[in-house]
Amino acid sequence: MKILVQKFGGTSVSTHERRLLVVDKIVKAVEEGYTPVIVVSAMGRKGEPYATDTLLSLISEKFKETNPLAADLLMSCGETISTVVMSDELSKAGIKAIPLTGGQAGIITNDNYNNASVLRVDNTNLMSILKLKEIPVVAGFQGQSESGFITTLGRGGSDVTASLLGVALNADEIHIYTDVDGIMTADPRIVPEASLIKEMSYNEVFQFADQGAKVIHPRAVDIAMRGNIPLVIKNTLSNCEGTVINSVGAMNIENIMTGITHMGNRVQIRVSLLDNIDNKNSDNLLEILAENMISIDLINVFPKESIFTIDSKDMNKFEQIMQSLGIKYSFISSCSKIALIGSRIRGVPGVMARILKALTKANIEVLQTADSHTTIWCLVESNNTQSAIAALHKEFNLG
Repeated sequence: MKILVQKFGGTSVSTHERRLLVVDKIVKAVEEGYTPVIVVSAMGRKGEPYATDTLLSLISEKFKETNPLAADLLMSCGETISTVVMSDELSKAGIKAIPLTGGQAGIITNDNYNNASVLRVDNTNLMSILKLKEIPVVAGFQGQSESGFITTLGRGGSDVTASLLGVALNADEIHIYTDVDGIMTADPRIVPEASLIKEMSYNEVFQFADQGAKVIHPRAVDIAMRGNIPLVIKNTLSNCEGTVINSVGAMNIENIMTGITHMGNRVQIRVSLLDNIDNKNSDNLLEILAENMISIDLINVFPKESIFTIDSKDMNKFEQIMQSLGIKYSFISSCSKIALIGSRIRGVPGVMARILKALTKANIEVLQTADSHTTIWCLVESNNTQSAIAALHKEFNLG
C-alpha cells in the first residue's frame, strides 16, 4: 500500500471552486497508485464564517483564558466542518470518504489545551478505513486527550497533523498544499527574480521556517525528519511539481546557497562592560533575561562588550528589567536579521567575504554577523532589508 498524506490549507478549501481542485489532486493521486489520507484546515481566513479566528471572536477573552478546554472545543469546529464538506465534495465525484476528528484519527495528546503535546498516534482506525479502500479526511490542528476531551496542537497544527499521520502510517510522502508553488529562493514580493527551489534538505527548510518563512511550520518539518518521510510543498491552484524536502536535499547543484529569508522587528542591544564595571548584575544578564522569557539571538560576547538582539515586542519589558538592575546599555531599533541558507556552505572559504563585499557595494552597513554549518546571518537596519536581500540574491546567482 503506497500511502500519501495530502494536507490542504484554509485557502485551498475556502470555496467550492477550490475544493474541486482539491478533488482533482486526490483523484490524480489515486490514479498514480497512491492510497491518500487527507488532512484539512478550517475554511478561509479571519472574517470568513468558519475560520478559526472568526469562531474565537464569538467568545470573550476572559472566557478563553479561564476555560481553555471550551476554547479548544470551539477552535476545533472549523476543521471538523471542513472534513464533512470535503467528504461531500469527494462523494459527488464518486469517491467514498470518511470524515474524522483528530482524536478519531488516533492523535492522543496531553491536556495542555490550546497547545497540546502529542503522546502517541494510534493508526488502527485509519488503517481499517484504508483497507476498505475508502479515503479518510482528517481534521488538522486537533487531537484528543487521554480523558477524551478535544485538544488543539498550537500554531501550524494542521501541518503537524499531516506529519504525525505520515510518520504513523509510514507514508511514501507528505504533500503540503498551499497557495504558492513551493519554497522560493527569496520572497518574490522583494525579489521578483526569485526562483522555485526544487529540492532541499530537512535542515535547510527548518532554517527557512525558523527564520521567518511561513510556508511550513518547523514542528512539522522536525516530525517528518525524525520519520524520514519526504515532504513536498505544492500549490493547489497549479500543477507545479513544488519543492521536495528530504534528508539529502539537492545533490547536483553547483550553487552553494539555497535561498534567503529574513526576520524583521529586531532590536540590537549593546552592553559595555566598562560602563557596568561596578554592577555585578551585568555578569548574569543573559540568565536574567531567560528567566523573564526574553529570547535573544545573534549573541556576540567580547572582552569589552556583549551584543545581542531581541524581538521589538519585548523591548518595553527589557527596558524595565535593565532599569531595575541599573545596567547601562545602548540599542538600535528597527533592524532585520537576514539569513542566507545552504547546506553546501560548510567548509567553503570566502563566503562571508562575498556577503560583506556585496552589501558594502550596495552601501548597506552590516551591524552584526553570525554563522552555523548551514546558515549565515547578517543584521541590517530595516530600511535596507529589501536592497540587502536583492544584492545577496544576485551575488549568489539564485535567480
